[in-house]
Amino acid sequence: MPPEGAHRPRRGATTIEDVARAAGVSRQTVSNALNAPHRVRPETLERVTAMIRELGYQPDQSARSLRSGARRTIGYLAPADDPHDPNPLMAGFLEALVDAAGEQGWRVLLFRRARGAADPTAAIDELVAARQVDGLVLADVLAEDARVEHVARLGVPFVTFGRTGPAQPQHWVDIANDAATAAVVRHLAALGHRRIGYLGGSEDLPWMAARRAGFLAESRRLGLAAVTAPGPEAAGVRELLRGPEPPTAVAAGSDLLALDVYEAVRAEGLAVGPRGIAVTGFHDTPLCRHLHPALTSVRLPLGAIAAALVERLLDQVRGAGPPPAGVELAAELVVRGSTAGPAEPRALTAVPAEGARRLR
Repeated sequence: MPPEGAHRPRRGATTIEDVARAAGVSRQTVSNALNAPHRVRPETLERVTAMIRELGYQPDQSARSLRSGARRTIGYLAPADDPHDPNPLMAGFLEALVDAAGEQGWRVLLFRRARGAADPTAAIDELVAARQVDGLVLADVLAEDARVEHVARLGVPFVTFGRTGPAQPQHWVDIANDAATAAVVRHLAALGHRRIGYLGGSEDLPWMAARRAGFLAESRRLGLAAVTAPGPEAAGVRELLRGPEPPTAVAAGSDLLALDVYEAVRAEGLAVGPRGIAVTGFHDTPLCRHLHPALTSVRLPLGAIAAALVERLLDQVRGAGPPPAGVELAAELVVRGSTAGPAEPRALTAVPAEGARRLR
């Protein structure tokens, strides 16, 4: 804090030198606090940040961009979606990404391929050519994703939500999908279930394939009878429930698929819950809390995912080079009434307590 009686600049006219004098640091330290906070000691960063707020200092973004060539803007290539039926997970992810970028003094520019266009690379080329962003975030990444190949060839800093192929740059952040569904199986087994059904989405999607693999592997390890729905959505679950040895629980690869399980269970005259058919979902979207009974589901750490993506991208922008390995984060199982009765929801970690595993 500046000494009592010290002159305080008029708000709106504060300079970086004013902040440096008031905080008792150099001009370069204030610049580092704004542009490279990892270089500043935590106690100094806290003091400088407090003085920036108190004095109302607003950096001249246009001048900074001219000096550095940086726009302090991250481009997010939004996956194609139906505006009348949006993906609830991607909405939450975008909120987390904007927050994580904002904490670093950056903003997010949302863009999408032209309506009807099959190839998204034209939209990427247009944005890069206009020099509107310093790097890109890609989501819904497939194993050999053409977008990843294209951006890598352009030499643009980028990161992906979802792991890239082994021959591609390992710029990804993802969750341990297999460990998460293994935790679901352990939870259901602990409740006494020995025959468990599974309803998954398209196995062309690597995250869905990983969820199914984790479910089956953990079921085998525990000696459980695991059966997968033979058909899509509710019809496949109804076929399972009509079989000679129906499951007493059904795990779904997403919350939306869990809705199909609810529909199938009730269509067969059964109840959802610990006294009927236990059901779990994946993603922990807001609808989980509004179902009856409320849905047990795997919660993605969207804040941690977004923070890791922004950190890894800004490292590249600042010249640290591409990361040598992807990072895998833990998810958690949030238990609700669809498996464990009306008790208060509780979270169970889906991978070991150390949280993240770095993979090559």
